[in-house]
Parts: sequence; C-alpha cells; structure tokens
Amino acid sequence: MAYKIGSECISCGACASECPTSCISDAGSIYVIKESDCIDCGSCASVCPVSAPKAQ
Repeated sequence: MAYKIGSECISCGACASECPTSCISDAGSIYVIKESDCIDCGSCASVCPVSAPKAQ
C-alpha cells in the first residue's frame, strides 16, 4: 500500500526531503508520490504540516 498526497498539499517540500526512496517530486502546485516506488514507511506523513500524505 502506497501513500498519496491529497489536495491539502501546500507545496512546502518537507515530504520530499524526508522520503528515503526519493519517490516524491514537485508537480507544480502540489507534490506527488510515485506509487510504484513508495515503500509505505510514512516518513512523508510524519513531517507534513497539513497532513496531506495519506495511506491508500
């Protein structure tokens, strides 16, 4: 099960710098997770100030 970043994202980049597999990238107005590379560790969710990453 991978994480997905929701519309709450404020594009701060905190999640991308914490991701151990570097599967989070800037898509303009929000960040996105490449689900096939996500290891479901939750690092992104633990640092997000608006709780945008959610387990799918």
